[in-house]
Amino acid sequence: MAATVDQRFQPLPNRQAEAEQITTPPISFAVDAWRRFKANRLALLGFIVLLIFLFACFVGPLLTPWDPTTQNLTGRDQPPSAEHWFGTDAHGRDLFERVLYGGRISLAVAFFAGLLQLVVGVTYGAASGLLGGKWDNIMMRIVDIIDTIPLTIYVILLAVILKPGLTSIFLAIGLVYWTSMARLVRAQVLALKEQEFMLAARALGASRWRLITRHLIPNAMAPIVVELTFSIPRAMFTEAFLSFIGLGVSAPQASWGVLASLGFEGLRSYPWQLAFPSAAIIIVSLSFNFIGDGLRDALDPKLRR
Repeated sequence: MAATVDQRFQPLPNRQAEAEQITTPPISFAVDAWRRFKANRLALLGFIVLLIFLFACFVGPLLTPWDPTTQNLTGRDQPPSAEHWFGTDAHGRDLFERVLYGGRISLAVAFFAGLLQLVVGVTYGAASGLLGGKWDNIMMRIVDIIDTIPLTIYVILLAVILKPGLTSIFLAIGLVYWTSMARLVRAQVLALKEQEFMLAARALGASRWRLITRHLIPNAMAPIVVELTFSIPRAMFTEAFLSFIGLGVSAPQASWGVLASLGFEGLRSYPWQLAFPSAAIIIVSLSFNFIGDGLRDALDPKLRR
């Protein structure tokens, strides 16, 4: 019986060297995040739709034969057709061209708000969290004071000093839109600065600026990127709302909010004049939200499946 067991069960050869070999190449964090992002179909769809809108808004008006500011009163309020895909507005201007032209302003305002959050909000929040103590208290009380005044009040005051238009919107967003990012980054820094890698960096003599730029911000990048993708559509909605109530851009300029405001005046007779700019706002906002969800799942290790 023992001989039978020895014949059926033979020890495997010692292949320690083969076991220690790495058979697959290492995958970086960025590559792994991109793979997880691509696996989210809604996020990938939102990314593709956003690229299409960016190309259409910034390159499309150069390829179409219509002028978004030239009036043609003989062809006003025409329904969608083969000549005018989105119809015409009350002044005879091609609505498709106007939607593309207005997308430049709406997306420019949104990306300006995102850039402001990335530069001012991240730096301010990281500095506040790292300094701590009384400096942190003073810096966050400044943020609280800024947040107590609604954005609409800032725009109205700037419109009185300057005039209603794109400049007042940019200045108002520049004053207040970075505060939410500053709060988020401060909270992340407060959680990170007491960890062992920060203690090691301090022991090696790293300056505060190096601690912020090389250690704290890179480790907090995942929530920063996710917050950024959600804040950009909020800024776009803000611009659309301000333009809708008459505090935004003025003629001959146009944004999606202005086009929606003009289309709302003739909603019962010419519904397409409101439908197309509103659809553009909704589609782009959903695209950003899908991208934000995909980035959250791809970058946050706690949410990885």
